[in-house]
Amino acid sequence: MNVASEFTACSEDEIRALLDGGTLTVYSVARPITADRPVDRSGVLATFKFASPAFSGDAAGAVFAANPVPASSVGTPGFARACKADGTVVADFSAGPGPREIKFAEVSCSQGAPVKIIAFKFIAEGGWPERPDYYDAHPRPGFAMPMVP
Repeated sequence: MNVASEFTACSEDEIRALLDGGTLTVYSVARPITADRPVDRSGVLATFKFASPAFSGDAAGAVFAANPVPASSVGTPGFARACKADGTVVADFSAGPGPREIKFAEVSCSQGAPVKIIAFKFIAEGGWPERPDYYDAHPRPGFAMPMVP
């Protein structure tokens, strides 16, 4: 979890409560380095609405108004941005296959096809599996991706 600076002092339970009735927008790649920065290079794949309360007391994770939802475009999930009901950004979560916070029934999304979240967990800030040189990456045709020395 990468928390917006406004909420860094909040506990995990307080963050869960902030998401009641909010949204979770799933994006492809190029996650901003912080949740305070706008998403400018990633496509929206799907948008979920959190129920109220957004998290149940058991290990089931997040509760959504609808799950699955139809995909809005084609791509592979890379991260998801959670917002309060008023649209204030709360946090970014890793998403996709592998050791991620949000897992889906499928690896990729196709426009109009159902996107279903099957697992949602919190990983402490700084524990994301992405390589740091991929944060804010802006791949363009003809330019190589960042390389590890």
